[in-house]
Amino acid sequence: MIHFIGAGPGAADLITVRGARLLGGADVIIYAGSLVNPALLDYKKEDCAVYDSAGMTLEEVLAVMEEAEAAGKTTVRLHTGDPSLYGAIREQMDALDEKGIAYDVTPGVSSFSGAAAALQAEYTLPDVSQSVIITRMAGRTPVPEGEKLSKMASHGCTMVLFLSTGLLEEVERELMAGGYSPDTPAAIVYKATWPEEQVYRCTVSTLAKTARDNHVTKTALITVGGFLGKEYERSKLYDPTFTHGCRQGTEG
Repeated sequence: MIHFIGAGPGAADLITVRGARLLGGADVIIYAGSLVNPALLDYKKEDCAVYDSAGMTLEEVLAVMEEAEAAGKTTVRLHTGDPSLYGAIREQMDALDEKGIAYDVTPGVSSFSGAAAALQAEYTLPDVSQSVIITRMAGRTPVPEGEKLSKMASHGCTMVLFLSTGLLEEVERELMAGGYSPDTPAAIVYKATWPEEQVYRCTVSTLAKTARDNHVTKTALITVGGFLGKEYERSKLYDPTFTHGCRQGTEG
């Protein structure tokens, strides 16, 4: 059996209870060593075989899985954050389907949730933004034409950019071309929830300079939007005048 597990955003204790249990029972662990906190390996049992997939190809990862499966062993494939976001798990699952190997997926806390926690912010504020766009800047790996960053930015809602820290000059241009003003609040969150976590607040037009000034080149999320500002409307959920299914308000 293969268990795909989301390791969470960084802190070793932010893996789910299920993920930690499966990790502790694994005979083989294949983990994304360039992104996953190695402290998570403290959950493993003593005789567990560990492979760092940072330098491996898909074919090499699958070969380890096949060998373990043939020997009747349990394998954990440990991905950073939640494996459904930029986890490259679809190609692994399709290959396992072809080989008739069973697997399941345990979700994890995404780094975009970890970034919000680090910012002590809420992505969805009444009358500011009720939508979150999770995307990335096109670089060596392209994005579909309809998902060009300027087109995504045209919605004006909250944005969280993965895999874009090394492309911030282009990010600035695309965000402003899409409609964000130069002084739109933004923030760079470096290694959210890790011990070395850092938050750098800035604006859309100063993203690149902020990263340079603080020597941030990777392992960071870019957050953009009015949710980082100070203006918003109070939620209706707890408004004493508002009636809903659980409470009679004082309106009218």
